[in-house]
Amino acid sequence: MLEKPPNLTFFFKWFLKMLQLQDLQLFVQIARLGSISAAARQFDFTPAAASAAVKRLEQHLGCPLFIRSTRSLKLTTQGELYLQHCHNALSSLAQAEHELAHQDTQRSSWLRLAAPSDLGRNWLPPILDQLQQQFPQLKVRLELGDRVAGLQREAVDVALRYGSEHDPSHVVLPIAQVPRLICAAPSYLARAGTPTSPLELPSHNALLYQIDERTYDRWKFQTADGLLAVNVSGNRISNDADLVRRWCVAGHGIALKSSLDMASDLRAQRVQAILRDTPCPDLQLSLVCASRHQITPAVKALRELLVREVAGGMG
Repeated sequence: MLEKPPNLTFFFKWFLKMLQLQDLQLFVQIARLGSISAAARQFDFTPAAASAAVKRLEQHLGCPLFIRSTRSLKLTTQGELYLQHCHNALSSLAQAEHELAHQDTQRSSWLRLAAPSDLGRNWLPPILDQLQQQFPQLKVRLELGDRVAGLQREAVDVALRYGSEHDPSHVVLPIAQVPRLICAAPSYLARAGTPTSPLELPSHNALLYQIDERTYDRWKFQTADGLLAVNVSGNRISNDADLVRRWCVAGHGIALKSSLDMASDLRAQRVQAILRDTPCPDLQLSLVCASRHQITPAVKALRELLVREVAGGMG
């Protein structure tokens, strides 16, 4: 029987190691989200492939990691113990990758930053200009996108993100609570009328945002009687938040947007905010790192710039 060539044997061993690491990352996401399907979408897997990864881990460990039912997915006692070890292992790997990638001085290293499409295109560039003035040797790689994947999956040092739900193993640096608003172009309001209550929104054309196959068509408002949720619909949906902003400016409908995203359009009167008496809940804006070792002087300076700019943008 012929033996495998040494280089092919090495390839198989390397492939198996990478497969095991990916299985660990997927397991952590499944445990965090409580859903195999939701975690599979973040890794661009099918649910069947994600289930197979869990089975590989369970067969390797010789014990079940999840208690499955038709309505829920919960960790077993062994799964909870293994999850903690996975967090520690992935954190150590992230630290090692960071140290290898930052062998030069921190001021001359790369900053790999992920940001939402709106902020990244329309608001972040001058802030990064200021950052590189402070750190002349700093190199920046900016990844734009609204899909929220794991930091290891995105291969970035730090991510600028909206929302309050984060992986518990990550380090979160809060920036600010950012107001959200309902807005539309004057041309749309002249044509379709200006709603005076959230309850009138179902009769208007809503410009909708989609992420991870979820369409955000249930808008929430703060009223004197508590939180009011209104189902809306429209003829345009996109997974690019900046495109939704452009549609809104062009007069195609009404949008629910961050006040930072729409700041320049509001100042130029390309759009106007409506339903001010029933505001939407604020969004938390944060910088998120996989490890404290990634909080370099440049990242700290970026946070200070962001805090200042957010305050000015909402002032």
